[in-house]
Amino acid sequence: MDIVKVTINGQVTIPVQIRKRLGIKPGDKVVFIENGNGNTVTLANSSLLAIEKFQNALSGKAEDAGFATEEDVAGYLKDIRQELYQEKHKCTD
Repeated sequence: MDIVKVTINGQVTIPVQIRKRLGIKPGDKVVFIENGNGNTVTLANSSLLAIEKFQNALSGKAEDAGFATEEDVAGYLKDIRQELYQEKHKCTD
């Protein structure tokens, strides 16, 4: 456990091992999440939290669409890119 001092402006320095664990780099934004008991707060990397929430929201959608593996998704995207390329360049191949 690290103890840090709060400045007069309410700022604190996040310990380096916490920054590394959360993947926080200079310029990143963090989010403070109040826990239900009112006595504790969780600090999270806001970008990673947003990605995690997005992934959870889409959970199961790929399987519902018939994609069983990452290769299925990659193949689908490759096909779409090829179609768009052909359409843009009016290819007949």
